[in-house]
Amino acid sequence: MIQVVGTMFFKEQKLLIDKPRKRQTYQMIGGGVENGETPLQAAIRECHEELGENAQFDVEKFKLVMEFDEIATSDGKTPIHFYVFQYEGSLEGVLTTSEEIESFLWYSTSEEDAPLSNTLSNEVIPYCLQKKLIK
Repeated sequence: MIQVVGTMFFKEQKLLIDKPRKRQTYQMIGGGVENGETPLQAAIRECHEELGENAQFDVEKFKLVMEFDEIATSDGKTPIHFYVFQYEGSLEGVLTTSEEIESFLWYSTSEEDAPLSNTLSNEVIPYCLQKKLIK
């Protein structure tokens, strides 16, 4: 089973998500856990890669808040084990798009037309609403 991580950053009761250039949907800031990495190390690496070198965050403020198994949105058949971290602080600096990341979105439920990954729709957004982390 593939291990995947995602990190939730919040601002003004909105969740930061990104849209990779090669996907049709927005997803969490995150990606696969590489050999020899812990989920936390993978989450920190993926945040550096996806948010760009001008984003600033404190690696001590990552907290594991959810784990679940699901099928990958990318192919509809690969089983994955997902670790979700919550960043307990404010993301500072400037977000930078890249060859991999097309755009960022501070998501709230008023963004009804934003196409979301299964992970966001089925697990993360319901969790955020239940915990009153987004509106």
